[in-house]
Amino acid sequence: MGCMAIFAIPSAGVSFFFSAWVLMLFAGVINPWLGLKTVSYVEAMVITIALWIVVAPLVAAVAGSRRRR
Repeated sequence: MGCMAIFAIPSAGVSFFFSAWVLMLFAGVINPWLGLKTVSYVEAMVITIALWIVVAPLVAAVAGSRRRR
């Protein structure tokens, strides 16, 4: 990774907040159709971090298995 690794953490932070904002927007569009309450930004952040905790190990496992071939 070299010198560019220093930008990884701020980039992940920006991606997290952007992902939570996008989730909040999409939930605001879809939830009335489903009869659910609207999702606040803080709730969207909690959902986003939960998804990241579940998906990140899966992505790492797939990337690791492809690297070994």
